[in-house]
Amino acid sequence: MTAAKEINLTLKVWRQNGPDDPGGFEVYRAEKISTDMSFLEMIDVVNETLTLNGKEPIAFDHDCREGICGMCGAVVNGRAHGPEKGTTLCQLHMRHFSDEDTIVIEPWRAKPFEIIKDLVVDRSSFDIIVQAGGFISVNVGGAQDANNIPIPQDVVEKAMDAAACIGCGACVAACPNASAMLFVSAKISQLALLPQGKPEAARRASAMIKTMDELGFGNCGNEAECQEECPKEISITNIARLNREFIKASFFSSVK
Repeated sequence: MTAAKEINLTLKVWRQNGPDDPGGFEVYRAEKISTDMSFLEMIDVVNETLTLNGKEPIAFDHDCREGICGMCGAVVNGRAHGPEKGTTLCQLHMRHFSDEDTIVIEPWRAKPFEIIKDLVVDRSSFDIIVQAGGFISVNVGGAQDANNIPIPQDVVEKAMDAAACIGCGACVAACPNASAMLFVSAKISQLALLPQGKPEAARRASAMIKTMDELGFGNCGNEAECQEECPKEISITNIARLNREFIKASFFSSVK
């Protein structure tokens, strides 16, 4: 195991007091950063120095710091969650950077993701989309009844892969059109693939896509940046499934 070393960095961090503030980049030095630290721990160290010097610390989102909650997220050197594939920002470690690197850190940028402060954005639009139909409300019985429904293993695997989405918003930040199609398709797929989700499939697809459009997310351009930057590596094949579900819903759904 390679011993940790210390590196010194220059940070260009986006600072913004709120949605009506123009904001701008500020430059900080991050000194004696252990390569064993996570990216968020590095920001913690910088914030401690800022606080000791009487300056306002950098605001950023975080919670579990284990890569499963979807709270953290920032664009690092132009890439959502940084340079490592399949990795959340909190699980990105400083060993992937070199001494005297310059790191540019900015928030997700999308019209529906209003900036609250610095790197913190309001992602409640995702919650609104899920509330529109990303659930099962029909009575499907207890757990033992669900276990009696035979489901092919390949279908289970596809549903679980879609359910791995943590709703961090990296797909939106990476998309040139700020599309939320990968997120919505994952939430639709995880239910549409299973028999428990089929009774409400048509209404679900119509309601969630309609809500996504109303919130101001862009259209999918099939560029696949979303798949590339997704920390859970959600496949764009889910978007193809979403399109099929939406076409079927146009014949059966009462949602206009």
